[in-house]
Amino acid sequence: MPDDRDDRDDPERVTPLPEAMTGRASPAKAAEGDEPVFAYLASLPQPQRGIAEAVDALAAATLPELHRAVKWGMAYYGVGEGWCFSCGGFAGDVKVMFINGATLLDPVPPITPIGMGKATRGVELRTADELDPEQVAAWMRQVTAVPGIGGKRR
Repeated sequence: MPDDRDDRDDPERVTPLPEAMTGRASPAKAAEGDEPVFAYLASLPQPQRGIAEAVDALAAATLPELHRAVKWGMAYYGVGEGWCFSCGGFAGDVKVMFINGATLLDPVPPITPIGMGKATRGVELRTADELDPEQVAAWMRQVTAVPGIGGKRR
């Protein structure tokens, strides 16, 4: 009889998440495209998986020309010729980091991460309920409109 259990919930298959940003969020291999990102998201334990999948769904609904990649052990998102923001699972939360986020307005995202450029800003989400879809979608639209980040290169 086949096992109906979801292999993603197998504790032996899930890689422990790092406590903080130290250069890599996970051992996920770098690759461009939807499938590597979906595989990365599926590898996260709960509640991080649910939070990261909600961020991914919000990005897809907000940005029609969205492209995805796994880079530095996190999911990266972009529109146009650049990568604009990332989403990665950590032991206590999911970090959504906006590259050049210090230039965003209304308001600037509150968290300055360690190990990602001085202008990067973001949010740390411990539960899916902490995701403010209107605010995060506004930040996604703003960061993808910045030339050289999400738009045409200068």
